[in-house]
Amino acid sequence: MEEPLLDTAAGADQLSTKPHDLYEGGNEDYAPVRSFDALRCMFWTETVKLWKMAGPAVITMLCMYGTNFAVVLFVGHLGTVELSAVSISLSVISTFAYGFLFGMGSALETLCGQAFGAGEIHMLGIYMQRSWIILLVTSLFILPIYIFATPVLKLLGQEDDIANLAGEFTIQTIPSLFSLAIIFPSQKFLQAQRKVKVLAWIAVLGLLIQIGMLCLFILVFGWGTLGAAVAFDIVRWGMAIAQVVYIMGWCRDGWTGFSWLAFKEIWAFVRLSLASAVMLCLEIWYTMSILILTGHLDNAVIAVGSLSICVNINGFELMLFIGINVAISVRVSNELGSGRPRAAKYSVYVTVFQCLLIGIFFMIVILITKDSFSL
Repeated sequence: MEEPLLDTAAGADQLSTKPHDLYEGGNEDYAPVRSFDALRCMFWTETVKLWKMAGPAVITMLCMYGTNFAVVLFVGHLGTVELSAVSISLSVISTFAYGFLFGMGSALETLCGQAFGAGEIHMLGIYMQRSWIILLVTSLFILPIYIFATPVLKLLGQEDDIANLAGEFTIQTIPSLFSLAIIFPSQKFLQAQRKVKVLAWIAVLGLLIQIGMLCLFILVFGWGTLGAAVAFDIVRWGMAIAQVVYIMGWCRDGWTGFSWLAFKEIWAFVRLSLASAVMLCLEIWYTMSILILTGHLDNAVIAVGSLSICVNINGFELMLFIGINVAISVRVSNELGSGRPRAAKYSVYVTVFQCLLIGIFFMIVILITKDSFSL
């Protein structure tokens, strides 16, 4: 007799091997997988569910990262000092802030995902507002690092000409810091409801608009690094505003208006956000430490500029896995909130296996093309 694929909340087995039947009828969970056919069916079903979320999430993260890469690409035409300075600013100062705020905002994935899975959709807007408040306050604490970027970079051993220009560029990008406090919670709010396609469209349009503005400000107007900073700030805030407009206009179930409940139990939310930040941001900060150490080498201008290009290329792979991480986080939270722990467990197994294969694929590609891909 064929192994059943599902068990219900009441414990009755349902004999079904069709992927589209797996979640029909309410709080159904997978039955234990004890046959190859059941494994194959579960693996395919979870793959489809994962990449429906991960595809748009990966596009969003790649385009968000692409805004940094585009700035570096255009600034590289201005000179080696400009390239090194902007790379240091984006890879050290901005990455520090990005990693910390992204980590704190990721606490929202668990809360919003479980609330959505449990049917408490009205709580998503409260959680998002609470995260907005916390991240905006956190941005104020990070602000001195932006203001005093030049002495900070000199203290870390960077050359004066690089540190001075990097500090100037960092101050010009302060508006983008506060945009992240809006973008990350808004993303988690929409991702928890699986409204990821709109995020992908906003990110793609943002990247295209930024490329156009970089061409205009740098190549036509000749504004140099100032033009790069202005384009960076405008696009980041444009993305933040677009997400908020969509939430307030088209997410009536999750968004019920501003509420004083956002200030309730805020300290417990802060502790959860800090724990999430420590867990995630260290994975992003390691590139920052590499560039800082490179600044101590002989002929640091060329060394930092060259390594920044490699780091930016490697960053695209990192964004791929971060996008997958966002998708599986939402999947697990939704399943746990709906009372389907076995589905959550199996989704993690499938995701880890596929990420391993993707990592091996990229490793093989780099090894095969090690003498030519940098050209």
